[in-house]
Amino acid sequence: MRKQIITFLLALSALLPAKGQAGSATEGLLGFSPKREVRAIWLTTIGGLDWPRQKATDASGIRRQQEELCHILDRLQAARFNTVMLQTRVRSTVIYPSAIEPWDECLTGRTGRNPGYDPLQFAIDECHRRGMELHAWVVAIPGHNFKTAAALGSRAMNRRVPNLCLKTDQNWILNPGEPGTADYLASICEEIVSHYDVDGIHLDYIRYPEKEIRYSDASAFRKYGQGKRLSQWRTDNVTHCVRQVHKAVKTLKPWVRLSCSPIGKYSDLPRQSARGWNARDAVHQDAQLWLREGLMDMLVPMMYFQGNNFYPFLYDWQQSSCGRIIVPGLGVYMMQERSWPLTVIEQECAVTRLAKTQGQAYFRSRFVTEDTKGFYSYLQTGFYSLPALTPALTWESNTPPAPPTGLTMEQTANGLQLRWDMPSEGLRLNLYRSRRWPVNIENAANMAYSYVSGNALTVASSLPLSSQPYYVLTTIDRYGNESEPVAFNAPHETPESICKGTISMQDGQLTVPADRRAEFLVFDDMQGRTVLSIRYTTRPSLEQLSPGTYTVRAIYKKGKGHRLGTLLWRPNK
Repeated sequence: MRKQIITFLLALSALLPAKGQAGSATEGLLGFSPKREVRAIWLTTIGGLDWPRQKATDASGIRRQQEELCHILDRLQAARFNTVMLQTRVRSTVIYPSAIEPWDECLTGRTGRNPGYDPLQFAIDECHRRGMELHAWVVAIPGHNFKTAAALGSRAMNRRVPNLCLKTDQNWILNPGEPGTADYLASICEEIVSHYDVDGIHLDYIRYPEKEIRYSDASAFRKYGQGKRLSQWRTDNVTHCVRQVHKAVKTLKPWVRLSCSPIGKYSDLPRQSARGWNARDAVHQDAQLWLREGLMDMLVPMMYFQGNNFYPFLYDWQQSSCGRIIVPGLGVYMMQERSWPLTVIEQECAVTRLAKTQGQAYFRSRFVTEDTKGFYSYLQTGFYSLPALTPALTWESNTPPAPPTGLTMEQTANGLQLRWDMPSEGLRLNLYRSRRWPVNIENAANMAYSYVSGNALTVASSLPLSSQPYYVLTTIDRYGNESEPVAFNAPHETPESICKGTISMQDGQLTVPADRRAEFLVFDDMQGRTVLSIRYTTRPSLEQLSPGTYTVRAIYKKGKGHRLGTLLWRPNK
């Protein structure tokens, strides 16, 4: 592992500009900006830290509160973020009309008071309008402080479900050792998923308190411990909560992404100590087990560290991903609270891509949108200069949806009018454009619009139709699976098939170069999935190949391959 970390850092140093040079770490990274990665932000509502600053006590207050949120989302959209984790359950209080828990005070200034509108629904609508996902951020174990509990009276968590609560020296918490706690948390997540079109449920503080917080769960341990060690019992309790939430969410809507934010270091590493602060041993959060058991679609570890406290643990998370999504959480707030230089976060961003994690998340939104030390500018003009889709949940479903039909293109006074017919409900669309044909939909630079809803789109362009770039359209389902592209304006001179590279097409017959070393001929679709694999021959039959655009590869012994070219296959019917 140490050797691989050093390789990452050496590669990073080659990308960074020399001292005194203009530029940033991003300039060397744009060449492999991935088409798919999570670009997430934690948008904190507790105490109105990120939102809302304005209180909704009347109609004008509601309007100002909503405008404030829209301004934040506009800033995030302009920097090409695709995921907003909105703090929805705060401290056993919520920001939506719940049949289980009372309103949080952040909205009106008073706990339990209705703000006069549904903030969660409003946030979902505004995020989706901007092509961003909204994940409901649920703070799991902590509850009211004593002052809030007293003000709420019978509506306080410790009065409503007293058998599930523990009193610490600071506040009330849910007791993971009580079996009913898992069901209670699951019911909250079920309420959100069943009533709202959220894209994800994000669990925070799904763990025991840190050692500095005093509490006693001895009674529950005597009752339910069943001969286990206290440490293992606590770990099993937290995992039981995760299982129940997973069951509740996935039973209702399997496409909803379930994630959590464990402590940023899973455990001590062979050559790097976690210094007593890790997920598994300090707070009984066995997050890597949750990956192995398929209980999490995505982990967002809170990696608010630098240097040797960051890089080895980053690689450990990625190495243990079990094919699920790892999104390191970066502490941009440390640039203000601990005076970190911007270069620390820039380098950590860069290494997340070098390590091939599947995105980045930032705590908190205000430190990004207010451009702390120029970080927003760094993202908007460099690191996130190209758009990105979120990774697909292929373990839930990997079947591509049907493509759109009935595509038309018309030049109007308002711009280029594109229309289409949707093959089914519940799909959105991605529009790609390029001056080169066929349009490469795997190149993020060709993505013009993502997560489009409806049946029409107007593109700002005054060019005549004959001078327009090529436009292709795909559908994308709630799991993130994307259809084959269909074209608005394929070249008029297009024969039944187009080939690029060393392959050629004559009278419907594909010809590939003779190669005695090659054993197989493989056809991959534009999502990189192999759809046809046959014995290598210079004149292969394409009868089994559906219409589409394919990368053609030769495969040698031991699985080594060689790209032969691109095939746009349009067989005669």
